[in-house]
Amino acid sequence: MSGYKRMRRQHQKQLIALENKLKAEMDEHRLKLQKEVETHANNSSIELEKLAKKQVAVMEKEAKAAAADEKKFQQQILAQQKKDLATFLESQKKQYKLCKEKIKEEMNEDHSTPKKEKQERISKHKENLQHTQAEEEAHLLSQQRLYYDKNCRFFKRKTMIKRHEMEQQNIREELNKKRTQKEMEHAMLIRHDESTRELEYRQLHTLQKLRMDLIRLQHQTELENQLEYNKRRERELHRKHFMELRQQPKNLKAMEMQIKKQFQDTCKVQTKQYKALKNHQLEVTPKSEHKTILKSLKDEQTRKLAILAEQYEQSINEMMASQALRLDEAQEAECQALRLQLQQEMELLNAYQSKIKMQTEAQHERELQKLEQRVSLRRAHLEQKIEEELAALQKERSERIKFLLERQEREIETFDMESLRMGFGNLVTLEYPKEDYR
Repeated sequence: MSGYKRMRRQHQKQLIALENKLKAEMDEHRLKLQKEVETHANNSSIELEKLAKKQVAVMEKEAKAAAADEKKFQQQILAQQKKDLATFLESQKKQYKLCKEKIKEEMNEDHSTPKKEKQERISKHKENLQHTQAEEEAHLLSQQRLYYDKNCRFFKRKTMIKRHEMEQQNIREELNKKRTQKEMEHAMLIRHDESTRELEYRQLHTLQKLRMDLIRLQHQTELENQLEYNKRRERELHRKHFMELRQQPKNLKAMEMQIKKQFQDTCKVQTKQYKALKNHQLEVTPKSEHKTILKSLKDEQTRKLAILAEQYEQSINEMMASQALRLDEAQEAECQALRLQLQQEMELLNAYQSKIKMQTEAQHERELQKLEQRVSLRRAHLEQKIEEELAALQKERSERIKFLLERQEREIETFDMESLRMGFGNLVTLEYPKEDYR
């Protein structure tokens, strides 16, 4: 029993050592996964920060380019308008000169009108022509200003729409980046869950294999010890029977001596009785008959002693036969009793080992079912988490895009309302001048 207890303690130490080793392995595995999750989160944050900085830089660059383009556009319009104005003024100057010469010719051909009146009429006509040309110049300048302001307003609107498109592109790029990162995170979490599941099943198999190996080793040791114990008990019984067989002649000799002593005591008693009978017969019979009486008594004594001797020999033989048979029966009974006892002990050991094995297998089945439930529940929670995070991400996407579009729509409406108040009408259908002001 002390050996069994020592073996069980050793086996328990082996199981505890393995459990500690597997726990350390699992802790290291989970720490590695946690670091990977943290690294992914940090990298995702850095990527989003870089993207935001890049988008800000691009927006600033585009804003500067738009401002430069607007300035260039304005300069091109002003240059063209200046050129148009110079052409217009030159045309007016030629027209004025032609009209002036034409009036002079008409006045020179009219001899009936006094000279003073001609001068007044020429002056009046020159004044009217100058006034008309001044109005035409003012109208041109007004149209040029309107054209300039309207096209600059249109350019601002186009720039704003382009900025809106960039904002939409930026937010789509950011949201797509977030979704990609989230999908990568989910794929990583699924991979982590699968690797953890594989490790858990492998560790459970390792632990259960060691436990079953130790139980088989214990059962094999118990069986070997039981067989050795059986052989030892059989040897001891055989040795006991051998010693009994060796001791039997001495016992028989002692019993024979006892029977012999009883025979001798009987013979002495008969001899005394013979002497007493002889003396009595000699006393009561005549002397002449003494010889016959002595012979008769002697024969009777001899006959009785012979009978006693025969009885003695018979008693010795019966005693020896009885003792030998009794010894054989006793030894055979002991052998049968020992065989039955050892068989029962072996059956009890087998039943006990079968019970331990069944209990261990049942324990292993419960452990496996518990692990399967834990793995299934963890996977269900992970899938629910993934679904909720994707839904939240989609909700964020919809809300941010909706908010951006609503803000941009309000901004365009405000801009268009201001354009209407400024008298520019609908700028949506306005086209650029033929010249490339971009």
